[in-house]
Amino acid sequence: MADERPTTNAAPVPRMKIRYREELLPRLMQELGLDNPMRVPRLEKIVVNMGIGDAIRDGKLLDAAVADLAQITGQKPAVTKARKSIAQFKVRQGMSIGAKVTLRGARMWEFLDRLLSTALPRIRDFRGLNADSFDGAGNYSIGVTEQLIFPEIDYDKVVKVRGMDITIVTTARTDDEARALLRALGFPFAGLPAVSAAAG
Repeated sequence: MADERPTTNAAPVPRMKIRYREELLPRLMQELGLDNPMRVPRLEKIVVNMGIGDAIRDGKLLDAAVADLAQITGQKPAVTKARKSIAQFKVRQGMSIGAKVTLRGARMWEFLDRLLSTALPRIRDFRGLNADSFDGAGNYSIGVTEQLIFPEIDYDKVVKVRGMDITIVTTARTDDEARALLRALGFPFAGLPAVSAAAG
């Protein structure tokens, strides 16, 4: 017979999510002139994508990149395949050419917290994020040139330094709404004053 005792070791709610609900949501309602809290933009998911074109020649590079991405995100990546053949790059349809992780819920909030408070400040000569890298539908993308900005990565065990794309998917209806949300969360946009620090 299954043990039906209630579990008491529920995972703690990420601090950034608590801060969004208690502090930022009311502020964004006022800033955006919204009277319904359900209309306030919020995070939906974060997609982290790493291209591994050189894995065509060496499968170990794919394994190493997948391991790095798992270490950074705390979630097993999905290997992405080429959708069509490209002769000039010696790519055949179905070849493994990258790795991708989609983060939701607590893992999404925890990854964002680490990205803003720890990883971005470790970028050499960091001068802020591009405030215009929105896609017109309220989603924002960041290009990172090396995985070493994440402290989870052991420099001595890195097989190859490689970059990644991080896409923040929001429920915002416009880029301006999404920009207001990300600024409130502590995104350091170049040329815009910081609204608040990432750490609550």
